[in-house]
Amino acid sequence: MQLHQSSWIEVDAYLKTSKGIVVPIGSTEQHGPNGLLGTDALCPEVIAKRAGDEAGFLVGPTFNVGQAQHHLGFAGTISLRPSTMIAAIYDWTASLHRHGFEKIYWFNGHGGNIATITAAFSEIYADVSLKRTGANAAPVRCTLRNWWELSGVGELCRELFPVGEGSHATASEVSVTYAAFPDAIKRVEMSPKIAPTGPILDADDYRRRFPDGRIGSDPSQATPEKGERIIAAAARALAADYERFLASA
Repeated sequence: MQLHQSSWIEVDAYLKTSKGIVVPIGSTEQHGPNGLLGTDALCPEVIAKRAGDEAGFLVGPTFNVGQAQHHLGFAGTISLRPSTMIAAIYDWTASLHRHGFEKIYWFNGHGGNIATITAAFSEIYADVSLKRTGANAAPVRCTLRNWWELSGVGELCRELFPVGEGSHATASEVSVTYAAFPDAIKRVEMSPKIAPTGPILDADDYRRRFPDGRIGSDPSQATPEKGERIIAAAARALAADYERFLASA
């Protein structure tokens, strides 16, 4: 069930049975010569939709622009300042909490978002701590999970791509998008075959170090068949992890 494809009456009815929601969150940034700009938002979105359809939980609209300043040397990248992103996550959470959602599972597809999402949670909890009046209203609880850290997913990706998985524009994430959007498959010869590795600093430095956008990866290995295996495994793991979150105190 997709929140943005539902009526308010359907969401109101859902809240009578569950107080939880999964919100995919990612980024719009370059992903090398054959990766889609939306990869980091599309991966959690696709996996969450599959899991939500199979397990019957509600999935929110994707928060698809994040912390990507270091990718701004490449055309099409869009980035938020940390303060802007924190404010937006705070407002999304406050809006959902007003309607009765108490457990918000932020399902992340971009490593660069982690520190800012965690800081947003601190802002949310600080507000509750400083302004709470002693009412019996249930407080909101948030959690963050990166899709590649779900149980069994990392192991599968390493099995599928023992060499050249890398850390950005990876073969696994490009495979997920190819499985979901086969019309977007791009065949590009990588040179060098496996990209260099190094630190991530500002946008100009990144462009000098990683001229085609990849870090340590060879995403020419990506296939929709491998992507489908990753989606299926991640969707199962997500459903189980989300259930544990709902059951937690």
